[in-house]
Amino acid sequence: MQENEGGSIDIGFYFITDRRLSVNGIFEDVREALEAGVKIIQYREKQLPTRKMYEEGIEIGKLCRKYGARYIVNDRIDIAMATDADGVHIGQEDMPLEIARNLMPDAIIGVSCSNLEEAIKAERGGADYLGVGPIYRTSTKEDAGAPTGIEILGEIKRNVNIPIVAIGGITLENVRKLIEAGADSVSAISAVIGEKTGENVAKFVKEMEKWRMRYDTDARCKEGNNHG
Repeated sequence: MQENEGGSIDIGFYFITDRRLSVNGIFEDVREALEAGVKIIQYREKQLPTRKMYEEGIEIGKLCRKYGARYIVNDRIDIAMATDADGVHIGQEDMPLEIARNLMPDAIIGVSCSNLEEAIKAERGGADYLGVGPIYRTSTKEDAGAPTGIEILGEIKRNVNIPIVAIGGITLENVRKLIEAGADSVSAISAVIGEKTGENVAKFVKEMEKWRMRYDTDARCKEGNNHG
């Protein structure tokens, strides 16, 4: 994974596993996502026993290292540490950020946020990126809460300096609006995982890169005009 100027990570399309939606198994989903160009994989599992999660995490970590990608574990800091993950993603009701940072001082730590106050607190606490949402209504996360709406992205973007990943009800058709509103990255689950996971992910990677490049270029042009 590359770093932007200033040291922040360049996430790209953010892939999250989902066993319930998988047709070919999560290892094949991860492999296809990596083949499609994904540079960060989040292993999210809510149902399996700890031993099984450990075993799966080890295998996902191996796949990620093979493709030069980062391996992140959702919620479970113990699994992240035991499987030598690159980082962990935590929610507002999970292990406190300061404790997670003490346990994994060199890890990438992402924090889920649904409002500006949570976002600012997470950045000040040492988060490396924010998962903001659910932007739209979603069925893949039972405790996702009410949709935040797209406007929250711009509000947070104006007040924090770490990457923002938009999540929740994301489709290929709304990628442009999300990037335009302030998202640095997007994460789609139900829109990509299925019989053609790799093909679906590749479309998101291409769409994201297209609009990120377009808005980065527009921003540089505006900045140049202002200085002129």
